[in-house]
Amino acid sequence: MTLPLPTTISNYVYTNHVLPVKGPSLTLDDATIASLLGRATCPIQRTSAVKKTIADALARKGYDVLTPVQQAVTQSELDGRDLLVSAQTGSGKTIGFGLAIAPTLLGEGDTFGASGAPLALVIAPTRELALQVKRELSWLYSDAGAFLASCVGGMDMRDERRALARGSHVVVATPGRLRDHIMRGSIDLTQVRAVVLDEADEMLDLGFREDLEFILDETPTDRQTLMFSATVPSAIAKLAKSYQRDAERVSTVGEQTQHADIDYRAMMVSARDGENAIINVLRYYEAPNAIVFCNTRAMVSRLTARLSNRGFSVVALSGELTQSERSNALQAMRDGRARVCVATDVAARGIDLPNLDLVVHAELPNSHETLLHRSGRTGRAGRKGVSALVVVPSSRKKAERILKFAKLSADWGSAPSADEVNERDQVRMLAEDDWQADITESERATVDRLVEKFAPEQIAAAYLRQYKNRHSAPEELGTVSVEKPKPRAEFGPSVWFSLSEGRNQNASPRHLLPMVCKAGNITKDDIGAIRLADDLSYIEIRKSSVDGFLAAIGPAMKIEGSKDIVRLDKAPDLPAYQRPKFDRAPGGKPRPRKGDTKPVDWNDAADPRRRKPKPEDRKPRKLVDRKPRAEETDKVVGAPLKARKPAVASPKGKPKPEAKSGKETQSKPRNSAPKGPLPPKGKASSKKNRARAEAKASKGGNAVPKRR
Repeated sequence: MTLPLPTTISNYVYTNHVLPVKGPSLTLDDATIASLLGRATCPIQRTSAVKKTIADALARKGYDVLTPVQQAVTQSELDGRDLLVSAQTGSGKTIGFGLAIAPTLLGEGDTFGASGAPLALVIAPTRELALQVKRELSWLYSDAGAFLASCVGGMDMRDERRALARGSHVVVATPGRLRDHIMRGSIDLTQVRAVVLDEADEMLDLGFREDLEFILDETPTDRQTLMFSATVPSAIAKLAKSYQRDAERVSTVGEQTQHADIDYRAMMVSARDGENAIINVLRYYEAPNAIVFCNTRAMVSRLTARLSNRGFSVVALSGELTQSERSNALQAMRDGRARVCVATDVAARGIDLPNLDLVVHAELPNSHETLLHRSGRTGRAGRKGVSALVVVPSSRKKAERILKFAKLSADWGSAPSADEVNERDQVRMLAEDDWQADITESERATVDRLVEKFAPEQIAAAYLRQYKNRHSAPEELGTVSVEKPKPRAEFGPSVWFSLSEGRNQNASPRHLLPMVCKAGNITKDDIGAIRLADDLSYIEIRKSSVDGFLAAIGPAMKIEGSKDIVRLDKAPDLPAYQRPKFDRAPGGKPRPRKGDTKPVDWNDAADPRRRKPKPEDRKPRKLVDRKPRAEETDKVVGAPLKARKPAVASPKGKPKPEAKSGKETQSKPRNSAPKGPLPPKGKASSKKNRARAEAKASKGGNAVPKRR
């Protein structure tokens, strides 16, 4: 099977070449890519008509030759097919899916009809990428009369609803905001013919899987679904299997090799010179536009303030900024008002800045996919770029691992020093066009005056000072070893010794090594392996150092007076060490193991479980009449206490209070005699008792005297 592939645009007709297909996926080899870019020729098989409106737009933008991924997705055999496309960053995927869905949207005509419900959805992970895609599709579909609308977070939702109500052919959106519109009923997806997921892997990394599945379920099942990404991890393949129908896998060979237009450099710096190295890297290259990637928002704020204080025209781009601030930052980079952008991975995903020739990784990314997406901001559309990784010694292994997984080879070296930056400044200064420009009439008088008043050395020195004042001074960096640590050579012939101290005596290599070196007058290079057993330790010593070791220990063969050391005839045969499982808590008590305690089934009894009784369910207590004791008398007047009547139980079980008479109240009944001794009677002649007696005599009963 052969598939024709368009190569150039001429009179609105593509001329096509033969493209070999291997298996279910479409793969472009180097020879085919070279022929597609015009570096080789292939026999023309046939021609395919192209929509005149789209061809006009491409011609105005100077698209004489399409990129390989754009040519691969525009084959006539793939019209209307679901595609899973992966290609290098900066390979023109946005224009690629714009060309791929054009036949589905336009049909037989060259222009769109009246705008109404959207015909296509383009979903991007970030606001900046969504607005960038909208700009690219606007000029691509401008002659076709397309109306585009955007639905992104941070924008006024009422304006977006008005735009959707007016009608649009293509809607570019972020997943969260698009789902909000769907749930509010402000967008109609019944007419959608094509759905494009741009940077699909990033959307899954950001946790948009649920939103994407919700959106795809709301669209018609006969739609055309395209997924574009620089990498295709297993999560993307699983999503494609669920929501695509007989998808064609399109990938270029360049996806699996290093980007030819990006120069990767790993720069070793000391831990305290990380930010100084970033300043020197920016000064060394003096790129028209540069982007510095950080892992956190806090680092973005810190580095932005540092670069701004050093005189760089810098802007920040992170998730904590408002949409207006982020748009202004990108516009400043495009207008030339800012030359350095400090950004996080998510905020800068997929953005395309003009003349961005330098990418600096202030902090190493967490995965090789992130490294590829970061570096893909440069080396776009045929421009050369540099991707510089700032690596501290403690992160060297991580950097090597990330580069290995990304299948990249970087040039290792040190960061530019202050002398190298100054030398590069002199080269740029002497290469400026001002030295070759003619002196104008307006400048003649001032030039003659300077020549008459100052010597040539003074004029040159003044120019040099003015040139340095316009640029930030480089930083002095400390020296750090760039050489990769060499692997340890083979130990060679050796002799084994056993020591009467093992794991049960808390022996460890970190204390055995200095002990043996000190006792035997040898160095750590003379000791090979150290193996621990329960009650013994085995030490390997270089054979050439054994005689001196034995002489230093002496005939007693003891170390530190009590530890016996014995020479062995052969290497010990020890089983592989397994780390013990700690089953005891720090206090010494056995730690409960998971699974040892079975869960209690409270409903396994024959009788149903009864609930805890409530207070109202309890039966009223039986009150027993208690006769007053003979010795119990009123503590005031000496009269015996009256017997209390039992309270009558109410239907609900609560005792029914007795009726009150005046100020006197009936006390609550008791089931037993009062506890403790009776209160003292007091003297009858006391002032209080005499007053009570008088009140009782005058009114009768146990009257209480009034207070004065």
